[in-house]
Amino acid sequence: MDRLCSWAGVSCTDGLVIGLDISDEFISGGIDNSSILFDLQHLQSLNLAHSYYIQGSQIPSAIGRLTNLRYLNLSFNAYFGQIPIGISHLTKLVTLDLSENFFIEVQSESFSFGTQSENLKLKNPNLSMLIQNLTELTELYLDDVNISSAHGAHWSQAISSSLPNLKVLSLCRCNISGPIHQSFAKLQSLSVLLLDHNDISAPVPGFFANFSSLTSLSLLGCNLYGTFPEEIFQITTLQEVDLSWNPRLQGSLPEFLNNGSLRSLNLSRSKFSGFLPRSIGNHKMLCTLDFSDCSFTGSIPNSVANLANLEVLMLDSNLLHGNIPLSLFSLPVLQKLVLTHNQFYGQLPEFANISSNLLDTLDLSGNHLVGPIPTSIFNLRGLQELRLSSNHFSGFPFNGPQQPKNLSFLDLSNNGLIDYNGSSPTSSSFLQINRLVLSSNKLRAFPDFLRNQSRLNDLDLSENEIQGEIPNWIWKLNSLLKLNLSYNSLATLQGPLTNLTSVIILDLSSNNLQGKIPVFLSSATYLDYSRNNFSSSIPADIGHFLPKIAVFSLSSNNLHGIIPPSICNANLLVLDLSNNSLSGMILECLTQQSVLNLRSNNLTGPIRDKFNEFCSLQSLDLSRNQIQGQFPKSRVNCTRLEYVNLGNNQITDTFPCLLKKRSTLRVLVLRSNKFYGRIGCPEANGTWPMLQIIDLAYNNLSGEIPGTSMKTWKEMMVNKNDSLYNLGLQYDGGVGSLLYYDDAVTITSKGSERDLVKIRTFFTLIDFSCNEFNGSIPEEMGEFKSLYVLNLSYNTFTGQIPSSFGNMRVLESLDLSKNNLSGQIPPRLAKLTFLSFLNLSNNQLFGRIPTSTQFSTFPKATFAGNKGLWGPPLTADDKPGLPVPPPASTESRRSSGHEINWDLISVEIGFVFGFGVAIGSLAFYKRWRNWYYKATLNIIFKMFPQLHQRLGNQGRHVYINQRRRR
Repeated sequence: MDRLCSWAGVSCTDGLVIGLDISDEFISGGIDNSSILFDLQHLQSLNLAHSYYIQGSQIPSAIGRLTNLRYLNLSFNAYFGQIPIGISHLTKLVTLDLSENFFIEVQSESFSFGTQSENLKLKNPNLSMLIQNLTELTELYLDDVNISSAHGAHWSQAISSSLPNLKVLSLCRCNISGPIHQSFAKLQSLSVLLLDHNDISAPVPGFFANFSSLTSLSLLGCNLYGTFPEEIFQITTLQEVDLSWNPRLQGSLPEFLNNGSLRSLNLSRSKFSGFLPRSIGNHKMLCTLDFSDCSFTGSIPNSVANLANLEVLMLDSNLLHGNIPLSLFSLPVLQKLVLTHNQFYGQLPEFANISSNLLDTLDLSGNHLVGPIPTSIFNLRGLQELRLSSNHFSGFPFNGPQQPKNLSFLDLSNNGLIDYNGSSPTSSSFLQINRLVLSSNKLRAFPDFLRNQSRLNDLDLSENEIQGEIPNWIWKLNSLLKLNLSYNSLATLQGPLTNLTSVIILDLSSNNLQGKIPVFLSSATYLDYSRNNFSSSIPADIGHFLPKIAVFSLSSNNLHGIIPPSICNANLLVLDLSNNSLSGMILECLTQQSVLNLRSNNLTGPIRDKFNEFCSLQSLDLSRNQIQGQFPKSRVNCTRLEYVNLGNNQITDTFPCLLKKRSTLRVLVLRSNKFYGRIGCPEANGTWPMLQIIDLAYNNLSGEIPGTSMKTWKEMMVNKNDSLYNLGLQYDGGVGSLLYYDDAVTITSKGSERDLVKIRTFFTLIDFSCNEFNGSIPEEMGEFKSLYVLNLSYNTFTGQIPSSFGNMRVLESLDLSKNNLSGQIPPRLAKLTFLSFLNLSNNQLFGRIPTSTQFSTFPKATFAGNKGLWGPPLTADDKPGLPVPPPASTESRRSSGHEINWDLISVEIGFVFGFGVAIGSLAFYKRWRNWYYKATLNIIFKMFPQLHQRLGNQGRHVYINQRRRR
């Protein structure tokens, strides 16, 4: 035993082991119930934190035998599963730390890799059972332990009733909820309370202000709401407060007491508002002040100059205004100053008395600052990142008396720098940087100082007015890895690009580049030549020049010819050749990318049914071509499929039920093809839970729409917000860049086509128009609370408009025209406040049109063609009437002339019949016979417009062929 007591991490008294600290050690195989560790009956302190196990394990139940333990730390390990009841027998415990335990297991099945994780949990025993005997406990850390079984206020009741002496409580990410029970106020010794990332969903209790010993309060990301009790800020012992990421939490700052103790105050991404009090300067120990993305107004008080210990000041995205106090640049230990996206104005003057060399980040972007950029900024010798974008600065900041040697990032974008003519006598001494952003200015030439940028690896000159030639010297910048020249007026490239070896990301899109496609860069992984005027065919050997390319776009040029087979040699993630004049068939190998966009070309033939079991296709757009054949059955192998657009082709097939198990599918566009039959799929439970856009318009689909199948379209049922991401592919472009390829789609909304160049995941649409669907409109559609556009026009639906449509609160466009709907308009439709387009025309609706502010904005055409409807805007006298339907549109696919003018037709019938009787003998003459047939057909088409609609040109061709045969 004496030898054991001499080991590192072992503490002994009278030859008995009372303390064991083997934290940060690798313990092969872990510790199980048979370990001799549990024979140390006198052990008072056990620290196994950060012990690295080969595999995860459960906490041994034998831990309950160490009944003399006062300190137990099992944090930061790979423990998982139920916490053993034996811990509740350790009644002498003062500190218990089971935090940050999670086990991640890598699984593989059929070469498809994934992970699953399991945290520690408190279910049986639950939290109340675990701590009911631990009355001596003063510190409890259960971060990442799943105690969701303690619903609502139960967890706070259990803690307050069992742990009266508690000083430190940390329950971050524990799946607990609120509200916090009133009995929690009994914990008068509480000094640290950390509840980050739990869905408390309640106001902050006012009794928190009575915790007179509180030093640290962190409620980050707890979905708090209401008004924060400002008395909490007056607790004299308070040092750290974090209320960030609670966007519904309101509040304001009080006048602070003298000699405040605060060291860190984070209110970012909340709804705190009001003025910044002058008394904030009383907290002279403040190190971090983060009020990002709040609603503070007024100016920055001069008392901030008293915060001599301030290291981080972040006031971005507020409503602050006035001049920026120069005293901020004199704070001795300030490292980060971020004032972006406010309303600061005026000229930033030169400043002296710079006492800090520690400021490494300065962000003044998104304000209204004017004039020259002060050269004294460049006396901040520790500066690494300088952002001055989106202001009104003029002129380039050439070197001052001293230069920040560590400056790596300079952003001067969106400043309207128009006075620069491309050269400067001092350009050779312009400071050396790694990343330079000059986008969205009015530059008309390449800045000459770029020639000498030996450290530059990222250059952005996009969205300027640079014309003419891309100079050869720009390719000789040896460190250049990323170059963005998009959205200029460049016409040609100077010299060959064959010597380029460093550029990885090149964006030349949206220029006026002409002629042949330039030679490709052997080192590049991202090439975007889209939206130019290249007019050649794609080089036959293109595949040999794309050894590392992952993203390649030639979209929106004037390319012609076939897609060369050599492109199969490239290992592409994204291939975009859309909006050209390419012809021929689709290569079989092109189905191996993650994104394939061949939209708007002249491609023909069928889609090869060669999607193999390793298909990684995520996005496929073949719309607006001349593709024929069937929907490829092997597409079912593409398990990651999110976006499918085959619209405006000539595909003939039944509805693709084979995709019903693709749970990732978000967009399905099959419009303007020849799909036929029913759309219901057998065994469709769980089909397309992520679906947000489905467009089946202009096909020959028929039958009833199965409402039960729609119950699985969960994405259309949930309430969303517009802060969600774009649909597409995120790609790591290297050199610290995340690149994005956004899917796009053309939709019909509010009666007209429009292009969605980015598909936000909150946008949802259903378009089943111009088919042969019949029966009732499914009541289940009313469950689509997040639906934006619904178009069921030009079908033969019967029955009433479902009253459940009143649940679609964000619906903007609803078109039910040209059906056989009957009954009254549901009054709940009038309460859809976002509805800006409505078309119920040409049905069999009757009754009074519901009145509402929204309905009063719609024109008469919205309700025309329904003889039984009355009231504004159809009848001005607010009484039943028979409004005349508007004239039919000759441009519609389906004729709107369903009504028969019998008076006129009876005259025509009589004339033709009488004429036939009187001079029927003339029918033996070819010319008179053809005239007679034509007149008869015209009368039939007027009587039965649907017949004319179905025959269309075919009917006319029949007549012409008959004439030719005779």
